[in-house]
Amino acid sequence: MTKSNLKIYNTLSGKKELFKTLKGRKVNLFVCGITVNNYSHLGHARSYIIFDSFVKYLRKIGFNVFYLQNITDLDDKIIAEAREKGVSPKDLAEAFGKEALKSMNDLGINSVSKYAKATSYIKEIISQVGRLQNKGFAYKIEDDGIYYDISKFKKYGKLSGRTALQAEDSVSRIDYSRNKKNRGDFCLWKFSSGNEPSWPSLFGSGRPGWHIEDTAITEKFFGPQYDIHGGGRDLIFPHHEAEVSQMEAISGKSPMAKYWMHVGFLTVNGQKMSKSLKNFITISDFLKRCPANYLRFFVVKNLWRSPVDYSESAMIEVKSTIGKIEEFIRKLQIPNSKSQTNPKSKISNSKLIKDFKINFYKELDDDFNTPKAFAVMFEFINKINKLLDNNLISQKEANEIYKFFEEINQIFGILDFKKINKGIPAKIKKLAQLREKYRKEQNWEKADEMRKEIGKQGFLVEDTKDGTAIKQI
Repeated sequence: MTKSNLKIYNTLSGKKELFKTLKGRKVNLFVCGITVNNYSHLGHARSYIIFDSFVKYLRKIGFNVFYLQNITDLDDKIIAEAREKGVSPKDLAEAFGKEALKSMNDLGINSVSKYAKATSYIKEIISQVGRLQNKGFAYKIEDDGIYYDISKFKKYGKLSGRTALQAEDSVSRIDYSRNKKNRGDFCLWKFSSGNEPSWPSLFGSGRPGWHIEDTAITEKFFGPQYDIHGGGRDLIFPHHEAEVSQMEAISGKSPMAKYWMHVGFLTVNGQKMSKSLKNFITISDFLKRCPANYLRFFVVKNLWRSPVDYSESAMIEVKSTIGKIEEFIRKLQIPNSKSQTNPKSKISNSKLIKDFKINFYKELDDDFNTPKAFAVMFEFINKINKLLDNNLISQKEANEIYKFFEEINQIFGILDFKKINKGIPAKIKKLAQLREKYRKEQNWEKADEMRKEIGKQGFLVEDTKDGTAIKQI
C-alpha cells in the first residue's frame, strides 16, 4: 500500500475515500473506450479529457500509471451500421477507429498507455466464457448464445444498488432473448448467424458479448483485481455491473476494481449527448470552429462527476476566460526593471506564490476538484495583476509564476503556449517596458512614440484594468 493525500469519490462505496494503491506507486487504471460505429462526439470527449487530465495529475504527484483503454471494434451496432453502409464490419470499425484515435490526438489526449481492440483478445474472451460455464454461472441457449445467469451471483447489484429482481427491467445491449432464465441475464457469447464475423470455440462458433470483452482485457493486463475503473455514468448499469459479476465470479476475489470513477453526462439542452438520440456534435466538427484547448477548459472547469450542459454561449465564455489568462501570462513576460525591492514585499510575494501552489494542488487532492482549483488560480491572477501594475513583482518571481502555469498546463492542456509566446520577441517586450516607464513619468509624447513603434512591428499594446497587454495584430 502507498499513502496519498488524494481522495476520490468511489461509486462502489458512495463516498469519497483516501486513495490507496494495491501495490506501491503503481496504478492500474482501466477506462471503457469507444464503440467505433460512428464518429466520436463531445460526450466521449468529456470522459476522455477528464481521465487524460486525471492520469497526468497522478503522474505529476509521483504515481506510475498504466492507463488501459479498450476499443469495441465489433458489436451489434457496428454490424448494423456496416450493413446499412454496405461495407464489412471490420472495414467500418477500422475506419472509425482511426478517426477516433485522430480525434483523441487532436484533443491532446495522449496519456493512454495501451489501446486494446476487443477482437485482438478473442482467446482471452473464450477462456472467460468457458470458466463461467464451468463454475455454473453461464448457460447455453440453442441457436442463440451463452448467457450469464445473474441469479447465481449473490452480490449482483452492489455497484449500481440494483438487485437481481430490479434487473428484470434490463435489456442486454447484445440482444433480447425470450429464452433467458432472467430478463436481466446478458450475453457472453453470441452464436454466429449469416455472414457476421465469428470465431470457433468449444461451445460454438460465434462472437463476444459486449460486457465480456472488458474483463477479458483487464484480466490479461492487470489480473483479477486492479486500482481504478472509469467510464461514463451511463455505464454503471448494466455494463459495469456485468463486469463485476463476470470477473468476481471467475476469480472469487472482491473487489474487481477498488475504485470506480464515473464521469457525469454532457448534455445538450438538458438531454444526454448520444449517437442514438442523434443530438451529438462530433469532435472533428467542433475543432473546425474552436481550438482543442477551449473544449479541454470547458470540460475541466466543471467537477468531473457532475453533469454539464453544452451551449454556444458557454463556449463564448470559455473564449473570454482563456483570453484573460493568456493576457496575464503575456504580462509576466514583459521585463520589469523597476520592480519593488522592499524585503517585506519579497517575503509577501514569496508566500503568495507558495500558498497558490499548495492550495491549487490541495483542491485537486480533494476528489480532483478542478472548479475549486481554478477558483484558487483566478484569485491568484487577480492579486498578481495588481502587484504587476504597481511594479511589485520581480522578473524572477514572474518567471516562477510563468513556470507554474506551464506545470498546470501540462496536466490540463487548457492553454496554447505557442500562441501566447508567438510574436512577442524581446524587442517588443523592451519597447513595452520603455512605454510603461514613460507613462509612469507622465512623458506622454515618448510613451505614444513607443506605442506607435510597437504598432509598426505588428503588435498592439493595450492598457486594461488588469494592466498592460500585448497582442499580435
